[in-house]
Amino acid sequence: MSDQNHRQQVIDRLKDKEKIKVLFVCLGNICRSPAAEGVLRSIVDGGGESSRWVIDSAGTGRYHIGDLPDKRMRVHAARRGYTLDHRCRQVTESDFDRFDLIIPMDASNEQNLRRIAPDPDSERKIVQMAAWVGLASRYDHIPDPYYEGAEGFELVLDLLEDGCRNLYESLRKPI
Repeated sequence: MSDQNHRQQVIDRLKDKEKIKVLFVCLGNICRSPAAEGVLRSIVDGGGESSRWVIDSAGTGRYHIGDLPDKRMRVHAARRGYTLDHRCRQVTESDFDRFDLIIPMDASNEQNLRRIAPDPDSERKIVQMAAWVGLASRYDHIPDPYYEGAEGFELVLDLLEDGCRNLYESLRKPI
């Protein structure tokens, strides 16, 4: 099944739910996933649907448990009006029960999630972030900005803003 077909099946399954629970996942939960959490939370709040959405993030690695997101990501996000105050945590098997949609930032994190998914229904909850991004880009993933300069963090935020806007628009309640 193609990524777009899988994405559409997820949209069809979730669009009429009373609560939508989304978990963003990257490696360390210090750059991409907490930024996606902050971006989507801002979009949802702006749309007046904050009570309908549960938004969280986690990492497949255990390197930064309990830490705030990377300071550079917090600075770049703050310049755009986002507050990233999430405390890093590691994804667990129970997250597959708690969340409707689990969004890894790249193929490596997707593979890690598929390894810990307890069953095929849980695996169907996984849709890569790039599937939501509509910007014309050379990226089929959300690149890790950790070893990049300022432009890496800005690129990630550009991609996440577009992807989170598309995610929200595809699942928001009709007025």
